[in-house]
Amino acid sequence: MATDTKMKALHYDGPFKVSVKEIDAPKLEHPDDVIIKVTTAAICGSDLHMYQGRTAAEAGLVFGHENMGVVTELGSGVTLLQKGDRIVLPFNVADGRCRNCEEGKTAFCTGVNPGFAGGAYGYVAMGPYQGGQAQFLRVPFADFNALKLPPGGEHEADFALLADIFPTGWHGLVLSGFKPGETVAVFGAGPVGLMAAYSGVIRGASRVFVVDQVKERLDAAKKIGCTPINFTEGDPVEQIIKANGGEMVDRAVDAVGYQAVDKSGNKEQPNIVLDQLIMVTRATGGLGIPGLYVPSDPGAPDAQSGKGQILLSFGKLFEKGLSLGTGQCNVKAYNRYLRDLIISGRAKPSFVVSHEVGIDEAPDAYDKFDRRVDGYTKVLLHPNGPVS
Repeated sequence: MATDTKMKALHYDGPFKVSVKEIDAPKLEHPDDVIIKVTTAAICGSDLHMYQGRTAAEAGLVFGHENMGVVTELGSGVTLLQKGDRIVLPFNVADGRCRNCEEGKTAFCTGVNPGFAGGAYGYVAMGPYQGGQAQFLRVPFADFNALKLPPGGEHEADFALLADIFPTGWHGLVLSGFKPGETVAVFGAGPVGLMAAYSGVIRGASRVFVVDQVKERLDAAKKIGCTPINFTEGDPVEQIIKANGGEMVDRAVDAVGYQAVDKSGNKEQPNIVLDQLIMVTRATGGLGIPGLYVPSDPGAPDAQSGKGQILLSFGKLFEKGLSLGTGQCNVKAYNRYLRDLIISGRAKPSFVVSHEVGIDEAPDAYDKFDRRVDGYTKVLLHPNGPVS
């Protein structure tokens, strides 16, 4: 039995309102479960969709799908983990048993969330799994989902990014069909976009262009060897082609999603980045779209896009013979290898982390991250205090 019966957790109260409350600590519910003491949980841009009231999230939900910690309790069916193991969890909750899991497509598990292909911690419509922005977390199908890490506190911030954004950025390149030596345009320099750009650098892209409007993000892209493009200063497609010697790029990645904005930087235009990807990519090139597009959005600028129906230049897509890949990241397909890149010193994705705070500071962090103030770009929460 758990010795902790109560815990602190970040509690969704309604649009733009979160608070830290004391709630019941999780318990083992199945022989395949483990309980972890959460050492780090990241705030993701996808959490902001719920925070802003852009989803059907209901009060009481505990956010947090980017989680890592130390095992404190084991279900009777768990055989590969032990108490004290340090693990990081894919944001995908997957059973390891369905047809999609057997094929490595763990983002589309059909066994963890009836009526929906895929599950996640602390995310609306993604199943009955509370998130990890809390002191403890129940991990279902733990033998399958957990990735073991070296003990101690080394690389904590880097390893935390294995839950979602580092694999998702890498996935964006894979979806595009990228090959070493090619040129890449990444639209969006949030954490996932920067990870896609960083993955391009690691994997040997000849040039990587990164499009955004936020100075701190563009500066971060430049620091890792990319060419920053500010879309408020002119058509990003024209800027990229000019900077690329008059040539279109080989691959393009959409790390923005359905909340894309027009050239003013303020008005939402959900189709604009998809169209720009089509226009900036050479004939027979490829597009990777890990950016989130939802089937319904109550805050959409028009009724059609509110239903997830987005108008784009399909004729040009067809004319150029472009390939297109989309969908959430199958984190387990990448996280073991990316972990080893971190351990070897070949990758240090934590350059995107701007702030590390305790759980009591989480409501303020959400507010500042949402408003993009004080340099807030990627926030790590340490619900049980600093990691040593």
